[in-house]
Amino acid sequence: MLIQKAIFPVAGLGTRFLPATKAQPKEMLPVVDKPLIQYAVEEAYAAGVREMIFVTGRHKRPIEDHFDMTFELEVALEQAGKEELLGVVRSVKPDDMECIYVRQAQALGLGHAVLCAQRLTGNEPFAVLLADDLMVGTPPVLAQMVEQFKEWRASIIAVQEVPPEHTRRYGIVAGHAVNERMMDVQRIVEKPAPEAAPSRLGVAGRYILTPGVFHEISNQPRGVGGEIQLTDGIAGLLRREKVFAYRYEGRRYDCGSKEGFLQANVELTLEHPVLGAGFRDYLKDLPL
Repeated sequence: MLIQKAIFPVAGLGTRFLPATKAQPKEMLPVVDKPLIQYAVEEAYAAGVREMIFVTGRHKRPIEDHFDMTFELEVALEQAGKEELLGVVRSVKPDDMECIYVRQAQALGLGHAVLCAQRLTGNEPFAVLLADDLMVGTPPVLAQMVEQFKEWRASIIAVQEVPPEHTRRYGIVAGHAVNERMMDVQRIVEKPAPEAAPSRLGVAGRYILTPGVFHEISNQPRGVGGEIQLTDGIAGLLRREKVFAYRYEGRRYDCGSKEGFLQANVELTLEHPVLGAGFRDYLKDLPL
């Protein structure tokens, strides 16, 4: 496979969800019946990735526990004859999937989090998935990007059009269209003001990057917010390599915000094969 490794930066404090995240990682907040991080890991697995690298911080042990074997739970379910639930528990970490954890000792930004995993990715291209961005697509968004990587063999970042007033929330790209979904990136700017934004194409939380980006991240000054920004590293990479932006097919829920998290729960519950019909009826009967 082309992309064997994926980095999940999960060291953030999740302050926007306090007090819910006071004692649990924001990545473990459930959307319907799975934690956010599991959606991202399943997306990577569906794209052929088998080595999951989690860049963690303090208080992130529940993520490790979630992808670990739970012997007592499995025995209890087996003895109770709950085969369906046993299958659900075992499906969290397929046998051919490896989970590796590396600590980001200081919260110095997304670029720094990716840099923490350099030794584990080696000299291979790799994916980065931000669990805050819950992406739903058919095929899954990262699988779409891996298909593009097969053709272009260069770094690819997922993008979507954003309202002008939201440019301060995103890395914004500009460049030349290659086809209706791919753009040859010429510029990338981190969180520009609307009047300074080079376009309205904002970077979503999915990347396929070549190892050359590590050199750029490690040799750049701190950027917006005094942090080591991944966007600045990609901007440096542009001087030496091609970088493409890909307009993915699918939906993105910004689960780093309460509104996006609630929207994801409502919409994915409506699509759930067991819960959907009853939940739809419940919503219809609500006195709005």
